[in-house]
Amino acid sequence: MEEERKSFALLIDSDNVSAKYIQGIMNELTSRHGQVTYRRIYGDWTSNQMGHWKNVLAEYSLTPMQQFANTKGKNATDSFLIIDAMDILYEGKVDGFCIVSSDSDFTRLASRLRDAGMTVVGMGEKKTPRSFRNACTVFTSLELVLEGDEAEESSSSAQGQDEGTTRREVAEAITGIINDVPGDTVSLGELGSRLVRIYPDFDVRTYGYSQLSKFLQSFPNLRVARNDTLLTVSLRDTEDLINEVDTFIVESVAGREKDGIALGILGGKIHDEFPDFNVKDFGYSKLSNFIRDLEGVVVEKVEGVTRVFPEDE
Repeated sequence: MEEERKSFALLIDSDNVSAKYIQGIMNELTSRHGQVTYRRIYGDWTSNQMGHWKNVLAEYSLTPMQQFANTKGKNATDSFLIIDAMDILYEGKVDGFCIVSSDSDFTRLASRLRDAGMTVVGMGEKKTPRSFRNACTVFTSLELVLEGDEAEESSSSAQGQDEGTTRREVAEAITGIINDVPGDTVSLGELGSRLVRIYPDFDVRTYGYSQLSKFLQSFPNLRVARNDTLLTVSLRDTEDLINEVDTFIVESVAGREKDGIALGILGGKIHDEFPDFNVKDFGYSKLSNFIRDLEGVVVEKVEGVTRVFPEDE
C-alpha cells in the first residue's frame, strides 16, 4: 500500500520573491516533501509590481490574499501571512508548511510551527538570513530550483551573498556524526537526515552535486561503500590519507631541485587535490611543520620565501 504523503500549506510572501521561481517552488515541494493543499500568496494586488505574479495565479492555482499597505514603514503583508498561518495551524488539516520568503521576519513563525509539531520547509534566495534558515526543518535556496538560462543568471547575480553552510562545516559535522554511531559506520540515508537536522539549509546541489553519495566521495577522509543494497559511510584510515598527501607532495616537488616550489603555491595545490585536508587534524599547527616531517622533501627559506625542494639522494 502506498504511503500517504504529507499535506502542506504553501504560503508565499510576494513582496520579496520573484514570480520566476514559482515552477521550481512547486516542483521542489511536490517531488521532495508532499502534496500541496493550501496555495496562498500574500501582497497588495492593487500594486503594479504584482503584474508578473498575476500572470501565474491561475496556472498554479494560487489564491491571492489581498493586504493593502495601510501604514508606511510597516510590512502589513508579513503580519497577514503570519496570522493566516496560525489560523491554518489551528484548523489541523495540514502536516506542514512551506514558507517562501527571504525575510528574517518569519523566523519566529517557523519556530512556532515547529514547536507545534509541523514540518516547516523554508525557501528563499541566498541572501536569506541564517536565523530564518535555521528555524526551518529544511531550507532550500531558490536559486537551486531554477533551470536553464534563468539559473545561470541568478547564480551570477548571487555572487558575494551568503552561500549558507560551508564545506568545512559539513566536513566537521560528518566526522562528528560518524564518531557518534556504533561501529563508526553510518548509512547514507541516516547521515543525510542528520546533516539536515544540524544544518537545515544543507543541500548537495549547493556544492554542484546531484547525489549525496557523489558529494561525500569528494571528501578525501570519507569512504562510501555498498553493502548489498545499502550504502554506508565511514572515515578512512588516517594513515591512508596521510600517505596519499605525502605522495602528492613528493611528486609535486619532483624535478624542482633548482628553484623548488613556494610553500604557498604548494599549499594551494594540496587544497585543490584534497579540499578538506587540514594539518591541524593531524596535530600540526602549520603546513611547513607537517612537510618538514616528510621523507623525500626539505623546507628552506630562500630570499625570505619558504620553498620546498626534493631531498638530495
